Amino acid sequence: VRLAESGGGLALSGGSLRLSCTASGYTLAWHEVAWFRQAPGKQREIIACITGDPPRTEYADSVKGRFTISRDDPRNAVVLQLNSLKPEDTGVYFCKAQFIVGPTGDHWGQGTQVTVSS
Repeated sequence: VRLAESGGGLALSGGSLRLSCTASGYTLAWHEVAWFRQAPGKQREIIACITGDPPRTEYADSVKGRFTISRDDPRNAVVLQLNSLKPEDTGVYFCKAQFIVGPTGDHWGQGTQVTVSS
């Protein structure tokens, strides 16, 4: 299975971006998928997670109310909608899928850069 993030770029403070984590080689449906962020000089942190069917979601306090994670099953993807962006949201965003059947274990994408200017 391969994961590929897309949708990163440059945004103004208060703006929006839509990130996608698209899988090839296996379905993402009902498996746990999480988005992580790594800011410059900081450790990678989990910011949102979706799992199960019906899906359950969790968010880090720093993004709660601004970011939304959802599934796009027809595209075999998980989307992270970023709204009300802040400069501190700048970083590389990674998705990780955890499979308990099929390609068992954790699989990571290569990351996509998000830069928010004030």
